[in-house]
Amino acid sequence: MPLTKNLRVAIIDSNPALKSRNYLTKSSIPDSRVSTVTPATISFFKDIGVWEHVQQQRHAFFGKMQVWDYTGLGYTRYNAKDVGKEYLGCVVENKVLCNSLLLRLQEELDDIENVIYPTRLVSLTFPSKSKQAGMKPTSSEPLSAGHSTEELHRSNLVKLDLSDGRSLYSKLVIGADGSKSNVRQIAGIKTTGWNYPQSAIICTVEHVMENDCAWQRFLPSGPIALLPIGDNFSNIVWTMSPEESLRHKSMSPEEFVMSVNRALDFGYGPHPRPNALDHFMEKFFSGTGNTAASTKESFEVPPKATGVVSERMAFPLSLMHSHDYVSKRLALVGDAAHTVHPLAGQGVNLGFGDAAALAKVIAEGVSVGSDVGDLTLLQRYEKDRKAANVAMTAVLDGFQKIYSVDFGPLNVARAAAFHGAQYISPLKRNIISFAMGDTKWPIFS
Repeated sequence: MPLTKNLRVAIIDSNPALKSRNYLTKSSIPDSRVSTVTPATISFFKDIGVWEHVQQQRHAFFGKMQVWDYTGLGYTRYNAKDVGKEYLGCVVENKVLCNSLLLRLQEELDDIENVIYPTRLVSLTFPSKSKQAGMKPTSSEPLSAGHSTEELHRSNLVKLDLSDGRSLYSKLVIGADGSKSNVRQIAGIKTTGWNYPQSAIICTVEHVMENDCAWQRFLPSGPIALLPIGDNFSNIVWTMSPEESLRHKSMSPEEFVMSVNRALDFGYGPHPRPNALDHFMEKFFSGTGNTAASTKESFEVPPKATGVVSERMAFPLSLMHSHDYVSKRLALVGDAAHTVHPLAGQGVNLGFGDAAALAKVIAEGVSVGSDVGDLTLLQRYEKDRKAANVAMTAVLDGFQKIYSVDFGPLNVARAAAFHGAQYISPLKRNIISFAMGDTKWPIFS
């Protein structure tokens, strides 16, 4: 951004991937760790010149999605054409996203080696109020009386001590260091959250043909998602109990593939079938505005997996939300500020939304000569993002709870929700817009 080009930025990250300087080959097996980026995130990446680097590496757009549950009582199809778009999202390996951001930094910076510090943060020391209040010398305390200009300047900055023995001083520290954020803990920012009684298994599977649709089926233990990742490969994100995740990790590849195909087909319950309620809903709501293209799409069975071609990884699931995103000279972004259930793949998009909003606020501060670490300025970022993040967190947590119970009346209610999303075109379009990042609220905003 033109307004922030003169800011001096240090990236403290010991990740060895930051040493990469080339495009990642498309011929290798896709990594298990992927993200589904929304059109809103893609637009941000285009604005900052990163998306052209993603396009040179493996990525897979998808324009269709099917969601259903194991009871066979209903399903919903979504299509990018429902909202006049070319795609609903794009699946990209996490290492490709990181590499693309790094390549863009290299284009902008001649001295990138002096920007990235391959080390760890040991401690943060924030300026005390007494130091801030006494920063300006008075007539009775001249600069020469024990304090240099640099010392007085540094007394109003954050001191960062690094594991390699060096120290940095900064007007603003941005904690983008994940759900177990060291920055958040050192700053003493409290959080609210809980662990779900679930773990997620992720891996890459292979098909005999290319997959161009995102699939998600809700099972008694949690959802399983099949996401296209290019060529004949798909990514699996399967939520289940921790005990089941350990069992599935230790299965033979053949057993695991059979279990995946069962979970995405007839396992746990029948396929949804057309019934009288479908015909009634379709006829009744056909007059509510322009009918969405996917309303008339029939249920389809996902493509079979023929092999698992990557490591199977399992990780516990949790929800966490920071009470504060900012304090003076500090801002949290991404998983450091909030973690959500992965059932809709929205976590990374919330994080990039944070980054875009914070960059905009910093640029606005620079334009009027404000201190970029000023709390009043940073609170504008918090106000903007907290509302959007809380809304998405609540929606995903609600889905997790509703679909974790096998109870007759609730099953019928879920079926009604599937039918509503399938046949009420305005509702369908609003759900798509919310998931794509075009709107901040899920219902008729």
